[in-house]
Amino acid sequence: MNVHTLTRRRDAFANTSGRLCVTLILALAAGVTAQQKDSSTNRPGAAGSSERIWRDPGDIAALDMTHGAGGKAHAPDPTGTFTFVTEDPDATSPKFDVTDAGGVVWKVKLGKEARSETAATRFLWAAGYLTDEDYYLTQLTVKGLPALQRGKEFVSPGGVVHGARLERKPATVKKVGDWDWFDNPFLGERELNGLRVMMALLNNWDLKQGNNSVYAIGAERHYVVSDAGATFGNTGSMMTRSKGMPKEYEDSKFISEDAPDFMDFVLHSRPPFFSAVGISHYRSRTKMEKIAKQIPRADAKWLGRRLSQLTDAQIRDGFRASGYTAAEVDILTRAIRLRITALEAL
Repeated sequence: MNVHTLTRRRDAFANTSGRLCVTLILALAAGVTAQQKDSSTNRPGAAGSSERIWRDPGDIAALDMTHGAGGKAHAPDPTGTFTFVTEDPDATSPKFDVTDAGGVVWKVKLGKEARSETAATRFLWAAGYLTDEDYYLTQLTVKGLPALQRGKEFVSPGGVVHGARLERKPATVKKVGDWDWFDNPFLGERELNGLRVMMALLNNWDLKQGNNSVYAIGAERHYVVSDAGATFGNTGSMMTRSKGMPKEYEDSKFISEDAPDFMDFVLHSRPPFFSAVGISHYRSRTKMEKIAKQIPRADAKWLGRRLSQLTDAQIRDGFRASGYTAAEVDILTRAIRLRITALEAL
């Protein structure tokens, strides 16, 4: 074999090897890009993901805080007549189901949580979190209402019910379970951390797993804080905590520790001693307080920037639509604005 033949073979081999290397590099790059795309798509809460805890609500300054997540179109008719279905004997607050003239099912809640929960859903929704569709009615008439086991003090003759939160129960939404703050698909995500801050901002001291629902809606699963009634009061201890008490909410502390990278917010949930309530309950309440601890500063600021887009008029609308008096609306608006400003300034 002569020198020219060897040279031609060497050059051919080099060209072939070069083409193979380029092809391999392009294939690897395409694979990485596809993997990154899949990772982005499958990230909880991202577009195309089947699991959601948050979605962008759009122009926050234009949101209808009077009607909240369900909007005016889904609001109950305050002048209509509702029909009693069944009472819930196990819930903490008095509750019963009714249907309206259009066949829509509503869960009625009475007592201290009726106003606070309605307001809480307004602000969770404004921040982008998935919520129930809650409305507050100062009065409604319920046909066939029996003597309730609980909540009789809120009922007048003729089935007239006073001070009620109505939660819309769409037929297309199915509850498939609940979710744990410490074991869920969103751990470490900004959106979950923002929700943790929201619980402190609202002074929600009852963060047990049973108050979090997973709803199946079409192909998606929505992770929702479905009971936010223990809000807008003082987190305090078991003896002093409250719900729906505007002045106590205003007087309570919000931030407990401001570190360069992480924030601790005030959340008191455990009783002062475990002897009266049992060790298990004491431990679970102690763990609950960690939900508001060690939250990345950047994520808290992210939430503050979003909520800061709410106008004072919107904030007032949210509280006014929840049944608070004019004086209480003033207190609550001032208090929650101070908290939002503190987050934005981090």
